Amino acid sequence: MKLKYLLLLLFIGASVSSSFSQKYKVDKADEEFDKYDFIDAREIYLEVINEGFDSAEILKKLGDTYYYNSDYGSAVKWYQRLFDKYPNAIETEYYYRAAQSYKTVDDLEASEKLMNTYYSKGGEDRVVEVFDNDPAYLKTLGIQPFKYVITEAAINSKFSDFGPSYADNDQLIFAASTKDLSNFDTHNWNNLPYLDLFIAKVDGEGGLYDVKTLQGDVNTKYHESSSTITKDGSTMYFTRNNFTNNRKDHDKDRTIRLKLYRATKTTENTWGNVVEIPFNDNEYSVAHPALSLNEKRLYFSSDMPGTFGRSDIWYVDIVGDNKYGPPVNLGPLINTKARETFPFISENNILYFSGDGHGGYGGLDVYIAPLTEEGKVDKISNFGTPINTNKDDFGFITKESTKSGYFTSNRTGGRGSIDDEIYHFVEVCVMTINGVVKDIDTDELLPNSEVTLLDENNNVMEKVIVNEDAAFSFTVECDTKYKVIGNKKSYYPKEKIVETPDEGGVVDIILELKKEDPCPPNDLGCRLSLQPIYFDYDEDYIRPDAAVELAKILAAMRLYPDLVIHIESHTDSRGSARYNEKLSERRAQSTRSWIVDRGIEGSRISAKGYGESQLINLCDDDAECSEEEHQLNRRSMFIIQD
Repeated sequence: MKLKYLLLLLFIGASVSSSFSQKYKVDKADEEFDKYDFIDAREIYLEVINEGFDSAEILKKLGDTYYYNSDYGSAVKWYQRLFDKYPNAIETEYYYRAAQSYKTVDDLEASEKLMNTYYSKGGEDRVVEVFDNDPAYLKTLGIQPFKYVITEAAINSKFSDFGPSYADNDQLIFAASTKDLSNFDTHNWNNLPYLDLFIAKVDGEGGLYDVKTLQGDVNTKYHESSSTITKDGSTMYFTRNNFTNNRKDHDKDRTIRLKLYRATKTTENTWGNVVEIPFNDNEYSVAHPALSLNEKRLYFSSDMPGTFGRSDIWYVDIVGDNKYGPPVNLGPLINTKARETFPFISENNILYFSGDGHGGYGGLDVYIAPLTEEGKVDKISNFGTPINTNKDDFGFITKESTKSGYFTSNRTGGRGSIDDEIYHFVEVCVMTINGVVKDIDTDELLPNSEVTLLDENNNVMEKVIVNEDAAFSFTVECDTKYKVIGNKKSYYPKEKIVETPDEGGVVDIILELKKEDPCPPNDLGCRLSLQPIYFDYDEDYIRPDAAVELAKILAAMRLYPDLVIHIESHTDSRGSARYNEKLSERRAQSTRSWIVDRGIEGSRISAKGYGESQLINLCDDDAECSEEEHQLNRRSMFIIQD
């Protein structure tokens, strides 16, 4: 009995010691998490869990370390464990984050279920219009419903490349992780090298080449990223860690925040006179600048007091030399409880920005909001695919006049694995072919018809099975020739050639299918849509046109080894009945030999001549008929044997 108590005390003592150790590790992880040092925090959380300890809070933060580094597949794992183990300790926001994460791994059923739970628990409606379903609205913005040809920029490295901005007509500035790891520290948030600003030349097709580090005083040993430059090319606003005059600073939790800086061009691609924007603060981040069309307003992203969520889009009026009005939040139509960031104002005075608080496809999506002359926003829409994916898509810039632009994404296929890469896009004019499939005689709709779209070289572009409304729709390129074919069992196919106009719009067509004459179940020729096997007058040899049809029979017998057929050959009424019986027999055997000589076993084919006994028209001995009418009776038929 004393030994039992001693072992129990030792176990309790070991558990208390272990609990103190785990509490220290969790506190340390929380400290790293609050400083956005997600990699360090993650390793500690994982160590604690591997030792058999977890909690709702640990699982939330572990899931968040992956979610906010765009590793949504890993986020799913930990959010799901959170839901399974601690269903009563989950804030509403986590259902939304998990739904977004499931969407990025293509588990749409789980994503929808979580979104329904999110709404049932009082979550706000984050879903806005998707451009794919709103072509009329696109057109009002001067943007036709386009197809986008997307290519990865050749300058992308194996690390992060993001945040492109126009420098002038033939140069682009972007942020990238420093290429040489040996000379630079890595950042604890994502374990990648610190970022610098680079400049690249743009070729005639939008490709990037001749990359150089931006010269002057802009780049430091800490992060520099997204920028915007005035139209005259003399002034640049850019993002940097809180680092001024070779001195870094941090907030009360010792986190180094992001700030906006202004620089002026001193010589070609060289920038100096770097000054901090006065509305920065050590306690919050200000980043990702964008200038209004008249350059009298500076937009940016920040989590300053008054922010609705993790970060919002704000603006200030530029009132003098590095003098600005008070920051103004763009309001709840744009900003949500999640992230809104990377604003850009286009030449058509349209605000493009990215966020993950409006639903969408997963991760950060690109959104579009036309601005009024006063800079107000009345409506926003999701830009849709293929710009947006179930990954992070952001940093979108465009010149509508060139029908092209750039954006950043960590979509599958980039050089940097899950890291961010820059992509170039070109808009290609597209339009819609809408149609319906009907019976030509009854005008009834024909559901379950197959409709195929082919290009002018007869390559299949798309194939659909129509629903109960028998309607179909194809998105195609302008000024191009296409073929649309409708098919349905027991109907003859119907084909239409469509030549699209040279501008976007809609072409409406109707595919009217005619019902086939019913085939007897054992008539192979009918079922294969054979043309009749005709013979010349008083001859039994196989004509070239007949050989084409016999080749179909040959193919069917090779494809179906159990197929057994009987050949019936016939003549017209001219000549004696006895002679015609012999002639038809020769024709039947000639037909059989043509197939057997090509490798089909003779036991699978029988043949018989019927002379003039089964005429298919009125051309008997007493009738006056044309040569064409008589020829209809000189035929062979192919009957499937049981």
